[in-house]
Amino acid sequence: MKYNHMLALLLAGAATIAMTPIANAQAGTPAINAAAPVEAGAEAGIDQSGPIVVTAQRRSENTLAVPVSVSVLRSDALSDFQAAGADTLLSLSGRVPGLYVESTTGRIFPRFYIRGLGNIDFYLGASQPVSIIQDDVIGEHVVLKSNPAYDIAQVEVLKGPQGSLFGRNTTAGIVKFDTEQPSQSWRGQGSFSWGTYNSINADAGVGGPLNSSGSLSFRLSGLYQHRDDWISNVYTGPSDDGTKPGRNVMGGFTERDARLQILAKPSDTVTLRLSGHVRDYDGTASIFYRGSIQQGTSAVPASFSRRIVSYDEANNNPQAYKTHGISLKADIDLGFATLTSITAWEQASGYSRGDTDGGAAADFGGTPPNICAAGCGQSQGRLRGLDQWSEEVRLASPNEGPFKWQIGGIYFDSRDRTEFAQRSFFLTSNVLGTAPNPNNFVVLRNANTSWAVFGQASYDLTDKLIVTGGVRVTNDIRNTRLLQNPNFTRLAVPATAPTSSYACGAATDCRLSDTQPSWDASLLYRISPDASVFARYARGFRGPTIQGRSAVFASAYSTANSERNTSYEIGFKAAPLGDRFSFSVAGFYYTVDDIQLNGNDSNGNGVLFNGDKGKGYGIETEFSARPVPNLQLNAGLSILHTEIEAPNIYAQVGAARGVLSQTVLNPTVRVGNNFYALIDGNPFPNAPAYNVNLSARYDFPLGGRSKLFVASDFNLQGPTNFVLYRTVEYRADGNYELGGKVGYAFGRYEIAAFARNLTNRKNLIGVIDTSNYRAGIYNDPRIIGVMLTGSFR
Repeated sequence: MKYNHMLALLLAGAATIAMTPIANAQAGTPAINAAAPVEAGAEAGIDQSGPIVVTAQRRSENTLAVPVSVSVLRSDALSDFQAAGADTLLSLSGRVPGLYVESTTGRIFPRFYIRGLGNIDFYLGASQPVSIIQDDVIGEHVVLKSNPAYDIAQVEVLKGPQGSLFGRNTTAGIVKFDTEQPSQSWRGQGSFSWGTYNSINADAGVGGPLNSSGSLSFRLSGLYQHRDDWISNVYTGPSDDGTKPGRNVMGGFTERDARLQILAKPSDTVTLRLSGHVRDYDGTASIFYRGSIQQGTSAVPASFSRRIVSYDEANNNPQAYKTHGISLKADIDLGFATLTSITAWEQASGYSRGDTDGGAAADFGGTPPNICAAGCGQSQGRLRGLDQWSEEVRLASPNEGPFKWQIGGIYFDSRDRTEFAQRSFFLTSNVLGTAPNPNNFVVLRNANTSWAVFGQASYDLTDKLIVTGGVRVTNDIRNTRLLQNPNFTRLAVPATAPTSSYACGAATDCRLSDTQPSWDASLLYRISPDASVFARYARGFRGPTIQGRSAVFASAYSTANSERNTSYEIGFKAAPLGDRFSFSVAGFYYTVDDIQLNGNDSNGNGVLFNGDKGKGYGIETEFSARPVPNLQLNAGLSILHTEIEAPNIYAQVGAARGVLSQTVLNPTVRVGNNFYALIDGNPFPNAPAYNVNLSARYDFPLGGRSKLFVASDFNLQGPTNFVLYRTVEYRADGNYELGGKVGYAFGRYEIAAFARNLTNRKNLIGVIDTSNYRAGIYNDPRIIGVMLTGSFR
């Protein structure tokens, strides 16, 4: 506890330093020039930062010249969404058109969806069709995807397949985080907030020269987040070892992160950036609320409270992870081209334990102490020694002239040891109150290696028309090997399983491999210097996948072959009034052959399989306007239709003892006590039919550089299915959240009162669809607090 408070004080001190002018700070320097992204030190208030510059094509370009749909979030918006400790990644959901983020495993396992395409699998070895990149380093493993975003310059969301430049597992797109970089002059920023439940968020960064010539500079960044336990466990019967009833015993977390970057320019032609980061997180796994979903309706019960659970197992849902990594980026100017090398290593370990049925089984007809006869759900996963190593080399022409090109290659290697246990295997018997058996874990070794070569070129056919094309060839290999299974001597393939879902049969050592091309071709026409239209055709693929967790139940690994996404898109972008008004709109259509899908069996275990095809189409638009000097308006809208094409595929439906626990709207068949629903024609899971995001700010000048201000943001989510089959219960329609702040700004500093989830709306955001639990996951309650932000340069 002393360590937590010391780190909080250190970060608060760093934030104070970042918000205090120093002798070398160049006060009054313009916040941005016309060819650079936002930098620390911008005047607090209405955004007047100029053109948006992105790196969607691995070059710094004005977004109007990029033939890709790209949405950008800047640091000021992120500090609002993440006030008082909100998850730095989950809080991005719905903040740009087409992006959805959720988790049923807590803060260490976010799942990303772009334009409806994602993966609901909660297995630690699961792949996703959205890649996360921080400072040019890919985070492929789901735990690495959860590394918090802090001291951020901007976030780019690239939509549609990005395989040519960014590789496999980008069939939906990319979320790219660019942090503040070392600088030759002193710069810094800080944001500190405190709110309900002792929620704390401290995000700070400071950097500057390390020598008089400016050839050596640094950036030190840190994040501290904390929330006290705020959920009470009212269960008083027999329970597992460590599960304790009481007031405010779960729901809290502590997040501690730091990053140091060193930038060296030993000559005019060589630039080196060395970056290292560490993370230390402990908190609570996702809270499932048993019985919070009522049969026959999707409405949240009026009596439901997020502050009360009745847990009889899982030691109050503990979760803790540590990660660290180091990377070296080298740029060498060869004159005719720039040679870039990015070498990176990431390591992670931790554990998570959860009462996945959401409460005491006695509530559903069990009799203590053998209440698990009525159905219990507890899972525990440990990640021991994840190591990810990658090396990318590319050669790129200068960013000038009519012809531009780049070629390169990458090698990727990820290996981990994963341990799993379910309640009936973790305990010495199925009676609550018995001692746990720490040896009863299924142990797996996972490995993923990949290599690729790629190239892209663009040519100015005229002074207004640009053609761009790229191609990549990728080899992807996955291997899962059973190291320990104390409960079974062999794995068994389910008798009714399709062969395609169990490519390795009953083997305990499973290896899948595939080599696939990716490509893209686009045309961009500059209508004027302030407007452009583009058309893009792209193809990407997600490599084969293995679900190893099924070994917990003595079942063979379920598998899925590679999926391939072909996308067609047209778009329009304009900024006719510069930073006073910008607008974009894009329409898209895509098809996914052999779409990878994931359902659950009666044990709550994920089952992988390939559908015949999936398709999606829709429209996205966003605009930013400053109609008068003191008013800033931003809006985004996405409209989406997705559909699974699988005329002969049935997914298992949650049921207990031969009784359905929800109202299924698809045709069903019964096999023994299990039910299966036809999923043909259903929407993708977690693919909102529409999403609206709005934000506004108005400043009231007081004279000089002082002002009062009021700001608000709003997000509305349309109909969303949480599972593969259609039900009345396992869906949301009309989820919304409102946030706001009011305060005083003076120069580059602000002090404000804020509120997140201002109306205290109870939004269902996730479910578990096994047995009869009808357990849901909900958004955070209302948080009210104060925040201080500032910067210098």
